Amino acid sequence: MSPAPLGFGLVGCGVIAETYAAALDGATGGSLVAVTDVDADLAAKFAAEYAVADAGNLEHLLTRADVDVVCVCVPSGLHAEVGLAAAKAGRHVVVEKPIDISLGAARALIEGAEAAGVSLTVISQQRYHPGVRRAKALLDEGRLGRLVEVSASVPWYRSEAYYKSAGWRGTWALDGGGAFMNQGVHYADLVCWLCGQPEVLAATCAAVAHDIEVEDVALALLRFGSGAVGVLEVTTCAYPGYKCVLRMSGTGGTVVLEDGEIVALQLEEEAAGVMDEDVAALTMPDGHRAQLADIISAISLGRQPSVTGEDGYRALKFVLDVYSAAGWGP
Repeated sequence: MSPAPLGFGLVGCGVIAETYAAALDGATGGSLVAVTDVDADLAAKFAAEYAVADAGNLEHLLTRADVDVVCVCVPSGLHAEVGLAAAKAGRHVVVEKPIDISLGAARALIEGAEAAGVSLTVISQQRYHPGVRRAKALLDEGRLGRLVEVSASVPWYRSEAYYKSAGWRGTWALDGGGAFMNQGVHYADLVCWLCGQPEVLAATCAAVAHDIEVEDVALALLRFGSGAVGVLEVTTCAYPGYKCVLRMSGTGGTVVLEDGEIVALQLEEEAAGVMDEDVAALTMPDGHRAQLADIISAISLGRQPSVTGEDGYRALKFVLDVYSAAGWGP
């Protein structure tokens, strides 16, 4: 017999909550059943729109028998606090990126979930692009040879209105940083997953185009365990926003991805580049849908999710290492 479908509860009904609702719509093995938000009117409106229960508050949501998994979509600096409460209540935990804004809070959440015997995953939807997974296979199979150079660029744009849309955005207290912590963390995770945890040799951060206390530009020079060197740049100033580019070169070839899609692949072992036709980039909410399907499967089969709390910890450490190297912080 198939296991009973899992009920998902959503904590936080802001912009990203719509992605979770869409991702869970029609999902196999799980569905959204209840939501809550500190803004009661927002929660009521969201619950009515998606025909789910308005739990009233976090405490009530965590006592509902139909909630098996809690999706944490609150400001970043509250991720571990809410996630830990869910874990202690025996609920599996899905945390929107980043895992939190401090390593101590992240470690407390990881250990709390382990102690409670529940699954924990941190949203890292970029990993689920078919092109990214193809690049991962090439690296793991050694077809690129020894990694020698990595270049990642996240040239996004966020308006002043974006930062003014919620009081926590662009603050050290709850956003934990700016362009790198909030947007660049996607590629911090990808770089760690694909290439290994880098050493940050040098970095600089600045707020150049927005009236915020955190950075809207971050640049880092990196070195990897393979001996490879690399650079990562993140900004929210690149109007109107452009595709993210990740290039990885090894002694045996190069692969280039744009927004998760392989746009160039040249292997020394082959006469010409290999372009798979089935590696188109995903669009929202496909990445979240794929990761939520993975956590449903993990819970059902009693295995670890593909993206663990430790993965979230490593991405956060990368971000904080950049801030430390740049002398950037509150």
